[in-house]
Amino acid sequence: MKLAGLLLAAGGATRFGSPKVLATYRGEPLVRRAAHLLVSRCPAGVHVVVGASAAGVRGALASEVASGSITLVDNPDWARGLSTSLVHGVSALPAVADAVLILLCDQPAVTGGDLDALISAWQVEPALIAAAGFSDRLGPPVIIPREFWPQLAALRGDQGARSLLEWHAEHTTVAMPHAAFDVDTPEDLARLEAAPAQ
Repeated sequence: MKLAGLLLAAGGATRFGSPKVLATYRGEPLVRRAAHLLVSRCPAGVHVVVGASAAGVRGALASEVASGSITLVDNPDWARGLSTSLVHGVSALPAVADAVLILLCDQPAVTGGDLDALISAWQVEPALIAAAGFSDRLGPPVIIPREFWPQLAALRGDQGARSLLEWHAEHTTVAMPHAAFDVDTPEDLARLEAAPAQ
């Protein structure tokens, strides 16, 4: 079972006030930190969807793109909502991939161990969607088998992968408290930075 990685890094980050994906956390840009978590875990390749801050992301990931460990996917429609990044990203995934691990840049507390637990759970039931469970809800990081990709490609507006979890009652849930900490403002990031390292 080959897993592909999809990192969504196209949004405008209006609440953050500057390109959030390029903000630094523990010494590196959020987008680079998240991409590195995926590279070692996704043998079918890692695709990063870029949009509002495309030039900055290209710079932050220049060495990874040059080495071939990461492929950038342009989303010219990023202003129309999160779904457009999923549509463009899924369409770029390789035919050899059996499932895709979708990660967001603004969950910097998520660790490699968290992703390893999610992948292990998916491998037990590879036909099911496997999602992080936190704060009494489900969401990314999430692993979506190829069977469900057409439903991702059909999303519109600001819908994300969480919509699929609402449509499919049968799925695998992995407790992941770290996923509850998403960064919307510079203050959010500063609070996480000040917390003990995970």
